[in-house]
Amino acid sequence: MSERIIPISLIRQLFLLILIVVLGGLIFFELLPYFSGILGAVTIYILTQGIMSRMLDRGIKGWLAATLILIASVFVIILPSWLLVRLLGNKVQKLSKNSEQILAILKGKVDELEQFTGMELGSSLNVREINTWISEQFQTLLGSTFNMIIALSVMYFILYYLLINTKRLKSIFLDYMPLSEQNVSLISHEITEIVSSNAIGIPVVALLQGIVALIGFYIFGVPDPIFWFVITVVGSMIPFVGTALGIVPVTILLFANGQNMQAIGILIYGVAVVGVTDNVFRVIIQNKLAKIHPLITLIGVIIGVPLFGFIGLIFGPLLISLFMLVVKIYSKEYGESKEA
Repeated sequence: MSERIIPISLIRQLFLLILIVVLGGLIFFELLPYFSGILGAVTIYILTQGIMSRMLDRGIKGWLAATLILIASVFVIILPSWLLVRLLGNKVQKLSKNSEQILAILKGKVDELEQFTGMELGSSLNVREINTWISEQFQTLLGSTFNMIIALSVMYFILYYLLINTKRLKSIFLDYMPLSEQNVSLISHEITEIVSSNAIGIPVVALLQGIVALIGFYIFGVPDPIFWFVITVVGSMIPFVGTALGIVPVTILLFANGQNMQAIGILIYGVAVVGVTDNVFRVIIQNKLAKIHPLITLIGVIIGVPLFGFIGLIFGPLLISLFMLVVKIYSKEYGESKEA
């Protein structure tokens, strides 16, 4: 019986595949701390590639067009984000200094509620421990500034080279990806559609919800409504937290100040009005942009946020969609050939 000999070409192919996986894994894990910057560059590139192409078609030099887009992104994205961080930082610092007093008032209100209902609600509420936790979280937030600066540097470095190579990116993908031009175009379209939908849709929905909440803050006389408007907008972009990040603290503060009717009013307004508008706004925005199944969004966010950080809100659903698309491409290319 003749022995089967593995072809040398197959051994070489397997060796190259293993080498690609190992080197790719090493590169991925080393870049993981800066992945938010890389994904940020990809997001801004996808949103601005059309503008870049039009500028190049009008005869503007590539380096100049890319530089103009980078400068514009600073004013549109970085500067508002910096102002937001400054606003939140100042307010959180003030709240942190007075947190023990606020929590003591809250504990007193819980004690009153216990006496009224006869239930033990806050027996384990330790004011000092909670205050320590708040201070630690604030210090952690301040300590992440250096990492944020590095991520932004990486983002703009990569974004610049993506922009100046806009016309060549498709041919580069075709050279390095072992897929047909049709499938590369399909993947490119899927990436562009989902990233654009989430990068535009999530902030727009959050802003609209924040405006609805702001109206309620003014109606019920919430102190410092603009600050709580910002908190609500930020919370709306965070999965499983939502506008409760703004509504719940406002309700607690109003109760602590003895404004019980206003507290009940803003709580009902938050659930009945702000909560309902979330579904309405998302349906309207998604009809204008890419229609992503809610289950894909949910699973994508669960996976994406722990893996990529805040920008995982965009790339988590993209990861799930790309997985399904690649499986479909594999089934189409190799399934049909197998049947034949």
